[in-house]
Amino acid sequence: MMNLDTKVVEAFQLMWENFPEPVTLVHKSREVIAVNAACAAIGRMPGMRCIEQGAPEAHRGCLANQALQTQKATYKTITRGDKNIISYWLPINGYPDYFIHFGVGVTIDYQ
Repeated sequence: MMNLDTKVVEAFQLMWENFPEPVTLVHKSREVIAVNAACAAIGRMPGMRCIEQGAPEAHRGCLANQALQTQKATYKTITRGDKNIISYWLPINGYPDYFIHFGVGVTIDYQ
């Protein structure tokens, strides 16, 4: 688990387990450390690399490196098919090699 304190994974589960959109806790190497229930439901699993799921073009414009370098939340709005998604990368305070990634509008149409 890349030397990540288990309390961080526990906190991730407490905060994100019931969030209705897929959420991942990811190492800078792009190894997925933890997922919430919505993410598991679409097939993402701990141990895989985040880029292993979905089409390669879905990962173009990834802002993970920017979030990790600046240690500030980053986001962008994307359109995929008929979906408008706001995608977020959130660095974790005290753990500069890890971030939380999710999108609002991935599985739910809020329009």
